[in-house]
Amino acid sequence: MNCLFCKIIAGDIPSAKVYEDDLVYAFRDIEPQAPVHILIIPKEHISSANELTDENASIVGHIFAVAAKIAKDEGIADGGYRIVNNCGDDGGQTVKHLHFHMLGGRSLAWPPG
Repeated sequence: MNCLFCKIIAGDIPSAKVYEDDLVYAFRDIEPQAPVHILIIPKEHISSANELTDENASIVGHIFAVAAKIAKDEGIADGGYRIVNNCGDDGGQTVKHLHFHMLGGRSLAWPPG
């Protein structure tokens, strides 16, 4: 498979790992948009949120539980943070592997882009 995130999970492309378990991998974004910018991805290749099914949707709940742990570890849980998922070309998804951006460490404006 020629998926950037699958290659990162496999260790073929280096990353600044923040968290890993049997189901997910989290690492620092190489072009951070906030003081804390971490990508949280399932290890199973799921192309986008459009590919979630009853069989694999539980991964999203696990990702959010991991996000809460990471937020505490990064010291942003109390101040707040944002979790973003871009889906499809018009949604700004550039890597076709389900992923969530965790942004924090500063006040975040609304609405985004």
